[in-house]
Amino acid sequence: MTALLAAADAKKDDQGYTTASDGRTWTLYVASGAATLTVNKVEAVRIERELLRARTSKGELFILSLRDLFAGAVDSPTSSNRKAGFV
Repeated sequence: MTALLAAADAKKDDQGYTTASDGRTWTLYVASGAATLTVNKVEAVRIERELLRARTSKGELFILSLRDLFAGAVDSPTSSNRKAGFV
């Protein structure tokens, strides 16, 4: 998790969550036994002992075991410059 925070140039906010810079988000990959879970568009994380609280851009809150987190990605920043349809 430390590598993902560093790759996103993350900073801690006043609520104790760490957010990525420049509007970036994370994708987290979690597995336990045969079950897998992908958590997309994570905008803020908070580590509490062995747990990871992950808040998504939709306001969802996932509480995950750090032990089960096996990979992650730093996503591109969202851009509002794109226009719908053909240009």
